[in-house]
Amino acid sequence: MDIPSKYDANSVESKWYDYWMKNNYFHSTPDEREPYTIVIPPPNVTGVLHMGHMLNNTIQDVLVRRARLLGKNACWVPGTDHASIATEAKVVAKLKEQGIDKNDLTRDEFLAHAWEWTEEYGGVILEQLKKLGCSCDWDRTKFTMDDDMSEAVIKVFVDLHNKGLIYRGYRMVNWDPEAQTTLSDEEVIHEERQGNLYYINYKIEGSDDTLTIATTRPETIFGDTAICINPNDERFTHLKGKKAIVPISNRVVPIIEDEYVDLEFGTGCLKVTPAHDENDKNLGDKHNLEVIDIFNANATLNSFGLQFEGQDRFEARKNVAKELEALGILVKTEVHVNKVGTSERTKAVIEPRLSDQWFLKMEDLVKPAIEAVLGEDAVIKLFPKKFENTYRHWMENIRDWNISRQLLWGQQIPAYFYGDGKEDFVVAETIEKAVTLAQEKTGKADLKAEDLKQDTDALDTWFSSWLWPMSVFDGISNPENEEIKYYYPTNDLVTGPDILFFWVARMIIAGYEYKDERPFNNVYLTGLVRDKQRRKMSKSLGNSPDALKLIEDYSADGVRVGLLLSSAAGNDLMFDEALCQQGKGFGNKIWNAFNLTNLWDVSETIEQPQSSKIALEWYEAKFQDALVEIEDHFSKYRLSDALMSIYKLIYDDFCGWLLEIVKPAYQQPIDATTYNSVMARFEDNLKILHPFMPFLTEDIWQYIAERTPEEALIVAKWPEAKAINKDLITQFEFASEVISGIRTVRKEKNIAFKDAIGFSVINNENANTAFDAVISKLGNLEAIDYVTEPVEGALTFRVKSNEYFIPMEGAIDVEAEIVKLTEELKYTEGFLKSVQKKLSNERFVAGAPEQVIANERKKEADALAKIETITSSLASLK
Repeated sequence: MDIPSKYDANSVESKWYDYWMKNNYFHSTPDEREPYTIVIPPPNVTGVLHMGHMLNNTIQDVLVRRARLLGKNACWVPGTDHASIATEAKVVAKLKEQGIDKNDLTRDEFLAHAWEWTEEYGGVILEQLKKLGCSCDWDRTKFTMDDDMSEAVIKVFVDLHNKGLIYRGYRMVNWDPEAQTTLSDEEVIHEERQGNLYYINYKIEGSDDTLTIATTRPETIFGDTAICINPNDERFTHLKGKKAIVPISNRVVPIIEDEYVDLEFGTGCLKVTPAHDENDKNLGDKHNLEVIDIFNANATLNSFGLQFEGQDRFEARKNVAKELEALGILVKTEVHVNKVGTSERTKAVIEPRLSDQWFLKMEDLVKPAIEAVLGEDAVIKLFPKKFENTYRHWMENIRDWNISRQLLWGQQIPAYFYGDGKEDFVVAETIEKAVTLAQEKTGKADLKAEDLKQDTDALDTWFSSWLWPMSVFDGISNPENEEIKYYYPTNDLVTGPDILFFWVARMIIAGYEYKDERPFNNVYLTGLVRDKQRRKMSKSLGNSPDALKLIEDYSADGVRVGLLLSSAAGNDLMFDEALCQQGKGFGNKIWNAFNLTNLWDVSETIEQPQSSKIALEWYEAKFQDALVEIEDHFSKYRLSDALMSIYKLIYDDFCGWLLEIVKPAYQQPIDATTYNSVMARFEDNLKILHPFMPFLTEDIWQYIAERTPEEALIVAKWPEAKAINKDLITQFEFASEVISGIRTVRKEKNIAFKDAIGFSVINNENANTAFDAVISKLGNLEAIDYVTEPVEGALTFRVKSNEYFIPMEGAIDVEAEIVKLTEELKYTEGFLKSVQKKLSNERFVAGAPEQVIANERKKEADALAKIETITSSLASLK
């Protein structure tokens, strides 16, 4: 078989991915095997492959491919999320380019455009994942807006409403004025920003007196409906029972008293704006204050803003401040840093706003989910464990979940209104059922579908994806179907810690509510991919490389290895393209090793050398020892460590030692016994490396022998664990030090490696002689003589207490060597003297850190040992 001298990743990767797809290796159906299930964290349908996706999906693919090799029925379900806010924003932007205003379209017309956009651009990321080698069951690809997925979402909404857990309430919510929708608390990012604190005088009605308030938002004075003081504040006893006049609008508002006001903060007088601050709303409810909403949906001022109507809130802030200054009532302005809520999706500054929304009661729903992760009999493990504290904090401080969004793209809330009253609605899965319920509720048998009006809001995207591990197997609509019973609960979830609450915790809550069972056993939380300066990778910073270009430059296998070599669970990855180059280099090393074995002529007649026999026995022991280590790393989700163990085993032990030992002499054949054993070990190496480097390993596997589709590496069997000969490993470690010693002497003394040399040993360690044949071959020794006395006129080195001698006669220029060693001795003695002088200085020893003293003592010991060696070598030369 013709084997290319160089590995061409581009052609190889497409060839084997097509082969895997053609032979349906990724597809899973329930059978008698143990299932291994992963559901993909569905990326936004708008998304394209970035470094975070690369890391996350590489980890999933490693776990899935290993499960196949372990003989499990591996099922990795792919799919995408409809991402209400992000997708709607993109569709709106596209419509705008075409001169179409979203508000001029009916819901159905807009959705037609959204589906058209989704079909054209959606799912690009799934195709890109194939380039990375992801072995998803593509036949099972799901989209959160698929009919069956939407059916499950609506079914759950109706069920939770019927249980009294979903309710409609008029509440202060987080309003995103850019997306023009409400957000849940968890979708708001609080960040410190520098602004101003404005001190403003308000007149007291019927008097020339004033009071001063401090606010960061002067534009909201148009919504003021009271001034509040603390009843215990002696500074303001004269204000009790009086009224204040709001600047510019000249509205008269009461001065109320409440201990909520902090005596130490600001001026002690608090402006109360119930429509635009949650705490103010609570005060307003308590004191029956008027509520004045001064903002439009896009955060421009409405008619209550008087001459500032139509201005954006930030523009209005500047202009109101200017007018207050012109009126002589802006006392002063101070620089002020405070926390500002921003939208996780659009980055817009959040506006508190009162509106009717749908909420899900969480207090009781979370209890099983808390026990599942944090209880004494916890059944879900988080890796790393440190995230349990984050999980606890969120779950124990949970608030009701605002699940409605003012969007068109998403599952429409199945509430149908038949009147103008707040309670004039029914909740049902279909319009037909809604009509029947409305007829029953009103007693009007003549009510028809056209008499009902469905709520225009859509459900929060997370309300769809929290059902993902169940809905992908139709476990909500058909809870007893064969697939949900076989694949659920799933095994591992791989995701980022930033959605531990958004998604992970909510899936656990849903799992216990609808299956009375955890949705997964283990959660592997990856770190963030950062650049070398520790900055989070982002398009705006321009520090995120093109993922597909990386694959093109370094191969998919190279990128996978590069990402995983330094990516421990939960720890951020400092990405450097050099890591991908290292991964590519590792692949080339393995390819070259295979090419080397392919160049050997194999003889059935020659006998196996002792050096090859013992080396293969050692490598088998070394492989088994590494296998135990690798299994342990996998059990603890230390994939980076597992890969490093495999890397060292193959790079150092197999390529660096074993192949070197068994390699036949130039133009000589290798014996068949050794060759067959080497290739069997090579195949074992490919099996354990396959989850990390699937393309390269499959390619070499298929070159090693003609394989049927049933014999492909992707469905091969993970190597079996066997007894480990630890003694052989220890003996080889000693022998390798001896070989390194011989090579060092040869290099330092310019003794050509092609020239055989004499070699004698004083075996003070009683070292086993099993590896003498290996030492002899790799050291190119004439023989190994065991002696009891030092050999005169020989170069010498030690390994532990063993002494080794290489006769110099004819090997080196003695006179030149004496000069060289004498100079080295003189330098080392001078160095020793300087170290000892430092150590004899009492002030230095008393004042220096313990580690510094330890380092100096080590330098002294090393110098003494070196002087002894040089002196011994000089004595043997004279």
